[in-house]
Amino acid sequence: MSDATQRPDVDEDAWATACEEDLRAEQARRRATHGTPPGSAADEFRRLLDAVADKVSAFPSSLPGKAAQSAVQQFVDQAKAVVEPVVERNPQVFDHLAAAGGELLAAYRSAVEGQEQRWTRGAREPQAPQEPGRGPGEDPGPTERIDLD
Repeated sequence: MSDATQRPDVDEDAWATACEEDLRAEQARRRATHGTPPGSAADEFRRLLDAVADKVSAFPSSLPGKAAQSAVQQFVDQAKAVVEPVVERNPQVFDHLAAAGGELLAAYRSAVEGQEQRWTRGAREPQAPQEPGRGPGEDPGPTERIDLD
C-alpha cells in the first residue's frame, strides 16, 4: 500500500464533528441573545399548572374567598395529580396536542381570511342595477349570499 491511501490520523467523521461544533456554538449564541428556549409542551404545561397554583395561593384570604381559594387549590392539586403520570409516561403526547392545536388554528385562520376576502371583494364591486318596478328607496333584498360552510 502507498502512503497516500494510509491516513491513520484522519478523522473519518470530520464533517459531522464540525457540524456538531457549529450547532453547539450557534445554540450558545442564541441562548445568550434570546435566553433559554421554551421547553417541550409537557414542560410548559407543568409550568402552567405551577403558575396557576401560585396565583391561587396568592389570593387575598377573606372568609368567602378562603373557601373558594381552597376549592380552587384542591382542583389544581387534583389536576396536577392526574396530569403528572401522563406527562411522565408520554411527554410526546403534549407535543402532538400542541402541533394539532397549531394545525387547527392555521385551518381556522385560512377559512376566516378566505371569507374576509370574499366580503371585501364584494364591497368593492359595483352594485347590481335595480330591478325594474322598484323605487329608489325600496329595499332590493339580500344581494350577497354568505357561505356558512
